[in-house]
Amino acid sequence: MRGASRASLAGLTEKLDAENITSATVATRLGDELFAVVGLLDTEHGLRRALSDPGKPAAEKGAVASALLHGKVTARAESLVVAAVESRWATSGDMVDAIEQLAVEALVLAAEAEDGLDDLEDGLFRFGRVVAAQPELRSALASTWLPAERKDGLLAALLRGKVTPVTQRLITQMVTHPRGRALPEALDMCASIAARRRQQLIAAQQRRLAGALAATYGHQVHLNIVIDPSVVGGISVQIGDELIDGTAARRLASVRRKLAG
Repeated sequence: MRGASRASLAGLTEKLDAENITSATVATRLGDELFAVVGLLDTEHGLRRALSDPGKPAAEKGAVASALLHGKVTARAESLVVAAVESRWATSGDMVDAIEQLAVEALVLAAEAEDGLDDLEDGLFRFGRVVAAQPELRSALASTWLPAERKDGLLAALLRGKVTPVTQRLITQMVTHPRGRALPEALDMCASIAARRRQQLIAAQQRRLAGALAATYGHQVHLNIVIDPSVVGGISVQIGDELIDGTAARRLASVRRKLAG
């Protein structure tokens, strides 16, 4: 996306973040509803053009979208779609792409709520590798003659018990509604959105840690971050000679010592 479309997408993403969704159930429902709107707009070309027409007043387009969706989706989904149609877009396709990205963002929030961002990224990556290594599977999933419900069943058999429900939901959506994209491209889009969310979380955690340390020591603290897989989880903070060890590895070692004693 370029220019106005990029700015509009950024505004919608901020609006979604402002919802502060912490429930996996709420986030999953929102994602499903937004994907349903994408399907509707992809099918009803006249409606899509009308809702993205730059010559029509934003409020008029918003009223049409609201009348269309009210009572059929949650208020949160309706509000996001209304905000989308009231925004400026370079093309009608950009508007629908933006709503789709919001849907992916919502499912990423669902994964985050279940502490499953790692599993989501890993599942998307592993499925992409499997598809790349099996041409027959790739052809079946990309075929236009195989109905969406058959693809859904195939994916359920392939993925059940091997990925999280959110990961399976996203993969199934990308396979059954490719929207003109190759599957690797669609999976990469989902993975990049999940990775961006991870970076946002890391940045927020660093700001909170810096603020807490500054309040404790009475001056600003510059953080040097080192990722150490051996700590398993948690953090260890060293300031001068003082060490604050809050890692999972330390807690596990403490438990082992108590059991041994």
